[in-house]
Amino acid sequence: MLKCGFGYMAAGFWGYRVIRVAIVDDQPLFTDGLGRMIGAQPETEVVGTAHDGESGVKMCLELKPDVVLMDISMPVMNGVEATRKLRDLLPTARVLILTVHADDVHVFQGIKAGANGYLLKDCTPDDLSRAIRTIYAGDTIMAPEIARKMLLAFEEADEEPTAPQLTDRELQIIKSLARGNGNKQIARSLDISEKTVRNHVSNIYKKLHVYDRTQAVLYAIREGLVDVDGMGNS
Repeated sequence: MLKCGFGYMAAGFWGYRVIRVAIVDDQPLFTDGLGRMIGAQPETEVVGTAHDGESGVKMCLELKPDVVLMDISMPVMNGVEATRKLRDLLPTARVLILTVHADDVHVFQGIKAGANGYLLKDCTPDDLSRAIRTIYAGDTIMAPEIARKMLLAFEEADEEPTAPQLTDRELQIIKSLARGNGNKQIARSLDISEKTVRNHVSNIYKKLHVYDRTQAVLYAIREGLVDVDGMGNS
């Protein structure tokens, strides 16, 4: 069975607040099974389901879930466009895209649309539960198979990339981001304040010309700062 993501639980403390999850997928049988699995976990609950992107966006605007599990190939509106609309209309929602194939042509488009994570549908229940908690905490998660595809896409688009100069501290932080660590965990490990971490992350984004953690992580993979094969190990 595929082991998904970085294998790290997101830093932070959720207390007793239940994570509200919405599911958008055009396969009712899959949606029903996924809903039962998520509902069986004490820290998550399913607040709504939809079977196409357009209905999914409307549902999310009404219910305002914390996390949205989004399929890619759906009628009326696909998951990429639905993700893009949610990022504009409901930026507080975190989107985790679930796909069947790592080489789906829409994977790169989904990242650009603002998805916070990508997993394959054959991942384990524990991996999915961990991924929901991870992106809810504000971090990024991606199946290693998909990360490899993204790396190849970058290499084909730019065979000789010019790497911006990052400071030693920024390199430490981008490596931590790529391993799934949140600001609080990074601050604790480097003995600096969370505000300082946020400032460094902002500077990293500016230097790399990226807009979120997912794109920064992909840069770290491309430049060899993170071992893709080791991303599933804790």
